[in-house]
Amino acid sequence: MSDISRAMIMAAGMGNRMRPLTDKMPKPLVPFLGKPLIDHALDKLAAAGVSDVIVNLHYKAEMLEAHLKGRACPRIHFSDERDKLLDTGGGLKKARPLLGEAPIFVMNSDTVWAEGLSPILGRMKAFWDAEKMDALLMMAPAVTTIGECRRGDFMMDGLGRLTRRREAHVAPFMFAGVQIFHPRLLEGAPEGAFSTNLLWDKAAEEGRLFGLRLDGVWMHVGTPGDLAEAEAFMRDL
Repeated sequence: MSDISRAMIMAAGMGNRMRPLTDKMPKPLVPFLGKPLIDHALDKLAAAGVSDVIVNLHYKAEMLEAHLKGRACPRIHFSDERDKLLDTGGGLKKARPLLGEAPIFVMNSDTVWAEGLSPILGRMKAFWDAEKMDALLMMAPAVTTIGECRRGDFMMDGLGRLTRRREAHVAPFMFAGVQIFHPRLLEGAPEGAFSTNLLWDKAAEEGRLFGLRLDGVWMHVGTPGDLAEAEAFMRDL
Protein backbone atom coordinates (compact mmCIF):
# COMPACT_ATOMS: atom_id res chain seq x y z
CA MET A 1 0.00 0.00 0.00
CA SER A 2 1.27 3.47 -0.90
CA ASP A 3 2.09 5.77 2.01
CA ILE A 4 0.27 8.96 1.00
CA SER A 5 0.55 11.48 3.80
CA ARG A 6 -0.31 14.77 2.07
CA ALA A 7 -3.44 16.09 0.41
CA MET A 8 -4.92 19.20 -1.14
CA ILE A 9 -8.53 20.30 -0.72
CA MET A 10 -9.93 22.53 -3.45
CA ALA A 11 -11.85 25.15 -1.46
CA ALA A 12 -11.47 28.40 -3.41
CA GLY A 13 -14.60 28.32 -5.58
CA MET A 14 -17.43 30.84 -5.44
CA GLY A 15 -20.18 28.30 -4.75
CA ASN A 16 -22.66 30.17 -6.95
CA ARG A 17 -25.01 27.22 -7.40
CA MET A 18 -25.30 26.84 -3.62
CA ARG A 19 -26.75 30.32 -3.15
CA PRO A 20 -28.38 31.69 -1.03
CA LEU A 21 -26.40 29.59 1.50
CA THR A 22 -23.11 30.88 0.11
CA ASP A 23 -24.14 34.53 0.30
CA LYS A 24 -22.95 34.50 3.91
CA MET A 25 -20.27 31.81 3.94
CA PRO A 26 -17.92 29.96 1.58
CA LYS A 27 -19.29 26.64 0.33
CA PRO A 28 -16.78 24.54 2.36
CA LEU A 29 -18.40 25.91 5.54
CA VAL A 30 -21.98 25.05 4.53
CA PRO A 31 -23.28 22.56 7.14
CA PHE A 32 -23.96 18.97 6.16
CA LEU A 33 -25.47 16.83 8.94
CA GLY A 34 -24.52 19.56 11.41
CA LYS A 35 -20.85 19.81 10.40
CA PRO A 36 -19.16 21.97 7.72
CA LEU A 37 -18.58 20.16 4.45
CA ILE A 38 -14.82 20.65 4.63
CA ASP A 39 -14.67 19.00 8.06
CA HIS A 40 -16.19 15.84 6.60
CA ALA A 41 -13.41 15.84 3.99
CA LEU A 42 -10.68 16.48 6.55
CA ASP A 43 -11.96 13.76 8.87
CA LYS A 44 -11.87 11.20 6.05
CA LEU A 45 -8.34 12.23 5.09
CA ALA A 46 -7.16 12.00 8.70
CA ALA A 47 -8.68 8.52 9.01
CA ALA A 48 -6.72 7.51 5.88
CA GLY A 49 -3.41 8.52 7.47
CA VAL A 50 -3.01 11.97 5.89
CA SER A 51 -1.05 14.28 8.19
CA ASP A 52 -0.85 17.51 6.15
CA VAL A 53 -3.48 19.18 3.96
CA ILE A 54 -3.13 22.21 1.70
CA VAL A 55 -6.33 24.25 1.37
CA ASN A 56 -6.63 26.92 -1.31
CA LEU A 57 -8.45 30.15 -0.45
CA HIS A 58 -10.33 32.77 -2.47
CA TYR A 59 -14.04 33.43 -1.78
CA LYS A 60 -14.62 34.62 1.80
CA ALA A 61 -11.11 33.41 2.52
CA GLU A 62 -10.92 34.97 5.98
CA MET A 63 -13.89 32.93 7.24
CA LEU A 64 -12.42 29.64 6.00
CA GLU A 65 -8.95 30.49 7.28
CA ALA A 66 -10.30 31.33 10.74
CA HIS A 67 -12.31 28.10 10.89
CA LEU A 68 -9.31 25.93 10.01
CA LYS A 69 -6.52 27.65 11.94
CA GLY A 70 -7.13 25.61 15.07
CA ARG A 71 -7.12 22.27 13.27
CA ALA A 72 -4.23 20.02 14.33
CA CYS A 73 -5.09 16.69 12.71
CA PRO A 74 -4.42 16.93 9.89
CA ARG A 75 -2.20 20.01 9.89
CA ILE A 76 -3.48 22.75 7.60
CA HIS A 77 -1.42 24.79 5.13
CA PHE A 78 -2.96 27.55 2.99
CA SER A 79 -2.47 28.38 -0.68
CA ASP A 80 -3.71 31.94 -1.15
CA GLU A 81 -5.67 32.73 -4.32
CA ARG A 82 -7.30 35.90 -3.02
CA ASP A 83 -5.89 37.94 -5.94
CA LYS A 84 -7.12 35.61 -8.68
CA LEU A 85 -9.23 32.47 -8.79
CA LEU A 86 -7.22 29.85 -10.70
CA ASP A 87 -9.65 26.92 -11.23
CA THR A 88 -8.63 23.42 -10.18
CA GLY A 89 -5.56 22.92 -12.34
CA GLY A 90 -4.24 26.42 -11.81
CA GLY A 91 -4.82 26.04 -8.08
CA LEU A 92 -2.71 22.89 -8.04
CA LYS A 93 0.06 24.60 -9.98
CA LYS A 94 0.11 27.61 -7.63
CA ALA A 95 0.37 25.23 -4.67
CA ARG A 96 3.14 23.22 -6.35
CA PRO A 97 5.87 24.27 -3.83
CA LEU A 98 3.69 22.85 -1.01
CA LEU A 99 2.79 19.57 -2.70
CA GLY A 100 6.14 17.81 -2.46
CA GLU A 101 7.34 15.20 -4.94
CA ALA A 102 5.25 12.20 -3.88
CA PRO A 103 1.65 11.41 -4.91
CA ILE A 104 -1.06 13.21 -2.92
CA PHE A 105 -4.80 13.05 -2.45
CA VAL A 106 -6.70 15.91 -4.10
CA MET A 107 -10.28 16.32 -2.90
CA ASN A 108 -13.11 18.72 -3.60
CA SER A 109 -14.22 20.44 -0.42
CA ASP A 110 -17.86 19.44 -1.01
CA THR A 111 -17.27 15.73 -1.65
CA VAL A 112 -19.41 13.51 0.59
CA TRP A 113 -20.16 9.82 0.33
CA ALA A 114 -21.41 6.82 2.29
CA GLU A 115 -18.72 4.15 2.53
CA GLY A 116 -19.19 0.64 1.21
CA LEU A 117 -17.60 -2.49 2.65
CA SER A 118 -14.21 -0.82 3.11
CA PRO A 119 -13.09 2.84 3.10
CA ILE A 120 -12.44 4.02 -0.44
CA LEU A 121 -9.37 6.13 0.39
CA GLY A 122 -7.60 3.07 1.77
CA ARG A 123 -8.61 1.08 -1.31
CA MET A 124 -7.23 3.84 -3.53
CA LYS A 125 -3.90 3.80 -1.69
CA ALA A 126 -3.70 0.03 -2.13
CA PHE A 127 -4.55 0.24 -5.85
CA TRP A 128 -2.22 3.15 -6.65
CA ASP A 129 0.78 2.23 -8.84
CA ALA A 130 3.12 5.15 -9.52
CA GLU A 131 4.88 3.16 -12.26
CA LYS A 132 1.83 3.16 -14.50
CA MET A 133 -0.44 5.93 -13.12
CA ASP A 134 -0.28 9.72 -13.05
CA ALA A 135 -3.80 10.09 -11.59
CA LEU A 136 -6.26 7.69 -9.99
CA LEU A 137 -9.83 8.99 -9.77
CA MET A 138 -12.59 7.87 -7.42
CA MET A 139 -15.43 6.85 -9.72
CA ALA A 140 -19.11 6.65 -8.83
CA PRO A 141 -21.72 4.80 -10.90
CA ALA A 142 -23.89 7.51 -12.44
CA VAL A 143 -27.09 5.53 -11.84
CA THR A 144 -26.64 5.37 -8.05
CA THR A 145 -25.47 8.93 -7.44
CA ILE A 146 -27.59 11.04 -5.08
CA GLY A 147 -28.22 14.54 -6.43
CA GLU A 148 -27.69 15.95 -9.89
CA CYS A 149 -27.96 13.37 -12.67
CA ARG A 150 -25.63 13.57 -15.63
CA ARG A 151 -24.60 11.36 -18.51
CA GLY A 152 -21.40 10.22 -16.83
CA ASP A 153 -17.84 11.33 -17.43
CA PHE A 154 -15.75 8.26 -18.21
CA MET A 155 -15.59 4.74 -19.53
CA MET A 156 -13.43 2.36 -17.45
CA ASP A 157 -11.90 -0.90 -18.66
CA GLY A 158 -11.26 -4.04 -16.62
CA LEU A 159 -7.87 -2.76 -15.47
CA GLY A 160 -9.28 0.58 -14.32
CA ARG A 161 -7.92 2.63 -17.23
CA LEU A 162 -10.17 5.59 -18.07
CA THR A 163 -11.28 7.10 -21.36
CA ARG A 164 -13.58 10.07 -21.90
CA ARG A 165 -17.26 9.73 -22.73
CA ARG A 166 -17.76 10.41 -26.42
CA GLU A 167 -19.94 13.34 -27.40
CA ALA A 168 -23.68 12.54 -27.40
CA HIS A 169 -22.99 9.23 -25.62
CA VAL A 170 -23.65 8.04 -22.09
CA ALA A 171 -20.88 6.78 -19.82
CA PRO A 172 -21.42 4.70 -16.68
CA PHE A 173 -19.03 6.48 -14.32
CA MET A 174 -18.74 9.96 -12.83
CA PHE A 175 -15.71 11.55 -11.20
CA ALA A 176 -16.63 11.65 -7.51
CA GLY A 177 -14.42 14.47 -6.29
CA VAL A 178 -11.33 12.58 -5.03
CA GLN A 179 -8.14 11.58 -6.79
CA ILE A 180 -4.61 10.48 -6.12
CA PHE A 181 -2.49 12.86 -8.15
CA HIS A 182 1.22 12.76 -8.94
CA PRO A 183 2.76 16.27 -9.01
CA ARG A 184 4.86 15.34 -12.06
CA LEU A 185 1.65 15.76 -14.08
CA LEU A 186 2.04 19.53 -13.59
CA GLU A 187 5.24 19.61 -15.68
CA GLY A 188 4.61 21.88 -18.65
CA ALA A 189 1.21 23.02 -17.34
CA PRO A 190 0.10 26.50 -18.46
CA GLU A 191 0.15 29.62 -16.34
CA GLY A 192 -3.00 31.13 -14.89
CA ALA A 193 -6.42 29.56 -14.55
CA PHE A 194 -7.12 26.15 -16.09
CA SER A 195 -9.03 22.99 -15.27
CA THR A 196 -7.58 19.71 -14.01
CA ASN A 197 -9.34 18.22 -17.05
CA LEU A 198 -6.39 19.44 -19.11
CA LEU A 199 -4.03 17.32 -16.99
CA TRP A 200 -6.35 14.31 -17.05
CA ASP A 201 -6.54 14.47 -20.85
CA LYS A 202 -2.74 14.43 -20.99
CA ALA A 203 -2.61 11.40 -18.69
CA ALA A 204 -5.38 9.62 -20.63
CA GLU A 205 -3.56 10.11 -23.94
CA GLU A 206 -0.56 8.32 -22.41
CA GLY A 207 -2.69 5.56 -20.88
CA ARG A 208 -1.87 6.76 -17.36
CA LEU A 209 -5.32 7.89 -16.16
CA PHE A 210 -7.04 5.30 -13.97
CA GLY A 211 -10.15 5.00 -11.83
CA LEU A 212 -11.40 2.94 -8.91
CA ARG A 213 -15.10 2.35 -8.33
CA LEU A 214 -16.67 3.51 -5.07
CA ASP A 215 -18.67 0.62 -3.64
CA GLY A 216 -20.66 3.00 -1.44
CA VAL A 217 -22.85 5.93 -2.52
CA TRP A 218 -21.57 9.31 -3.68
CA MET A 219 -23.71 12.37 -3.06
CA HIS A 220 -23.46 15.35 -5.40
CA VAL A 221 -24.20 18.44 -3.30
CA GLY A 222 -24.04 21.26 -5.85
CA THR A 223 -27.27 23.03 -4.84
CA PRO A 224 -29.34 23.49 -1.66
CA GLY A 225 -31.77 20.92 -3.05
CA ASP A 226 -28.98 18.39 -3.61
CA LEU A 227 -27.76 19.03 -0.07
CA ALA A 228 -31.20 18.37 1.43
CA GLU A 229 -31.57 15.18 -0.63
CA ALA A 230 -28.17 13.93 0.53
CA GLU A 231 -28.96 14.66 4.19
CA ALA A 232 -32.25 12.80 3.90
CA PHE A 233 -30.47 9.81 2.35
CA MET A 234 -27.87 9.70 5.14
CA ARG A 235 -30.49 9.94 7.88
CA ASP A 236 -32.35 6.97 6.37
CA LEU A 237 -29.30 4.68 6.31
